[in-house]
Amino acid sequence: MADDTNDAAAPDMVVNESHYHSKKDRVFVRSIQGHYNLTAELARLRSMPRVRKGRAIAFTDGPQTFSRHYVEPKDGITQMFHLHIEEWAPGARSQKHGHVNEAAFYILDGEGYEIHDGVRYDWKAGDVAIVHNNCVHQHFNASTTTPARALVMKTKPMFMFMNMLFQQMVEPRPTVPAPGAEGFQVREREDDLNHDSDTAQDEAKDTAR
Repeated sequence: MADDTNDAAAPDMVVNESHYHSKKDRVFVRSIQGHYNLTAELARLRSMPRVRKGRAIAFTDGPQTFSRHYVEPKDGITQMFHLHIEEWAPGARSQKHGHVNEAAFYILDGEGYEIHDGVRYDWKAGDVAIVHNNCVHQHFNASTTTPARALVMKTKPMFMFMNMLFQQMVEPRPTVPAPGAEGFQVREREDDLNHDSDTAQDEAKDTAR
């Protein structure tokens, strides 16, 4: 019987030429064409405000934990920082959650504590509380009569850029005031911008003596 494997294909068949034997020119790497430099991004960043007036930024959330966001990822002002003030009403607690990025809480006034992965850490004005990566944490105001406040610094925009945004809410912020703090109003307009604690003032007096 004659071998017809190399015969011409039937009219109703499609011949796919092997790239190993093709005589056609091949494109090994497709060209990438388009605008690609930092000129426009640098121009945009440099056009953003260099000073943001805190008094023009309102607090949000509550009635136990309030936030004033000076710089957020959505603002496009920086490529790395997320800065905000947290104010806790007397007896307040924050949401319980975890996220990939670290956070540093510089305590401006008051006293309270953290619960990190089930471990308690106490703080007061002048301290810095560090929230580590992937730590399930919650913040508490230890006083039932006075508020507490912290400046929070995060590198969240950088983690978003790296597609490492994972975070999980375990317990949301309370939607009702803490017992005894039903009439609390967040300090939108405070006069003492030095945020000195009583302890810091006492230490300053002792040093002066």
